[in-house]
Order: sequence, then structure tokens, then C-alpha cells
Amino acid sequence: MYTKELEIAGRLAREAAAVIRQVYETPFAVVQKGGGAGPVTEADKRANELIVKGLQQAFPADDIVAEESANQVPTNRRIWFVDPLDGTREFVDRNGMFAVHIGLAIDGAPVAGVVLAPMQGALWSGAVGHPCVVELGEQRRELKMPQVNSTKDLRLLVSRSHKSKKTAAIREALGITQVREQGSVGLKCALLAMGEAELYLHPSDRSSRWDSCAPQAVIEAAGGMLVDFAGNTYGYDGQEIVNSRGLLACAVSTWPMIQDTVIRIARETRIIS
Repeated sequence: MYTKELEIAGRLAREAAAVIRQVYETPFAVVQKGGGAGPVTEADKRANELIVKGLQQAFPADDIVAEESANQVPTNRRIWFVDPLDGTREFVDRNGMFAVHIGLAIDGAPVAGVVLAPMQGALWSGAVGHPCVVELGEQRRELKMPQVNSTKDLRLLVSRSHKSKKTAAIREALGITQVREQGSVGLKCALLAMGEAELYLHPSDRSSRWDSCAPQAVIEAAGGMLVDFAGNTYGYDGQEIVNSRGLLACAVSTWPMIQDTVIRIARETRIIS
């Protein structure tokens, strides 16, 4: 199940990555979107067009919600969520911390997705009924998130571009001392799946479903979860786009250890009501 979807999404992600690398090597222009939505470049637009066209050809009956498209509210059970360049600020800063996201949701739940790091060439994939896999060159490895025994052992991933006092409050309450800044929701979830960190916190409404759909499919295949700060999954039926209650990712086994602290501080700081 979802073998075809993963194969096509992986191929399109690699083709989009090639376009992104081409633009990366040029003195590209940066335009600011309206409403404080952040920057956009030629790479975003060209990768978006390539992926959307490819999905339309492969799955003509499916709906597509893509960041750089003029989207209408979907009506289909099957919806693709596309972020052609997650981490445009990182792309502009030329630090390599950006990714391509292509995720499929059915009946509102992510079921398959790929995350690709264009500058590293690594592709992470996951789906219902499939393991989480990382591919780099000829190497292919299945991933499973390890279990931790204490909150003090947690290594925390935070946004490089969106620093938050709310994150610091949760970190201090849990006794976490190891913190790493990283761009892209997808790359953060990939690092969790690979066991290079155990917790990701993003206590902000500055992300959308195209940021989280593919990473959620990947991390769930590795034994993890990507939820809001109340521990609830977002719906992917296209009716709501903004992740208004933040994002939190960890292993399923980690959540019971941090749940009470996270929810308490999230309510105190109005991440959730």
C-alpha cells in the first residue's frame, strides 16, 4: 500500500531538488510575501510548479494544496500537501537547512510522505504499512526512534529562524540542557527519526499543513508523533491550513513523560487555550 505514491513523490522531490540547486548557485532575487508570510524565491516557484504538475499527471483525481499555488478548499478524500522549499529563509541564508516536502493525506490523516534535503541528497520516506527509510546515494536504512528514560536525557531541536521564550520555559521545566538550532520542519523530524535528537518544539502559529504533512508521515513511520501542544493531531482535510496551536514532535513513548509539563506551560503562555 502507498508504494506507488512514495515512488512518485520521491522522484518528484529529487527533480525539484535539482531545480532548487540550480537556483541556489545563482544570485537569485528574494521577494517578501504579503502579510508577513516570509520570503519567496524563483526556487520556491519553479519547484512548486514541477511537483504540482507531476502529481496532477500521476494522480489526476487527487486534490493538491501547495504553498506557492492559488489553492481552493479541497473536496477530495485524497489530498497532497506540498511545500516545495521548506525553510526559504535558510535557502536565502545559504546554510543548506531546507527541504522539499510532499505528503499525502486521506480522510484528513497523513498516510505517506517524503522529505528531501537538496544540498545533502538525503531522502526520508514513510507511510502507513511501510517503515521509515532514509536513502543517501546507494545506501538505504530503516529508522526507528529510540526510547529515553528521563526528560534530562532529551536533546531538543528548535527553530533557527523563530526563537521563542515559550520554548525556553518548557526546556527549563523539563531540565533539558542540550539544544540544537535547525531549519525546516522536515529536517527536524528527520533528525528525530535518525535518533540525533528526541524532541522538537515550535510554540508558534507560523507553520502550515504543507509544512507538517510529509514530516508527520515520516516520523510516524519511525515510531514518533507530530502534534499540537495539547498532544492532538491536526486534521488534513484542507478546511484549515495554519497550525495555530504549534508543533511538537517526539517518540510516542516520550510523550507521557513530558505531557503534563508541556500542556501546563502551553496553557500558561497561551499556545493553547
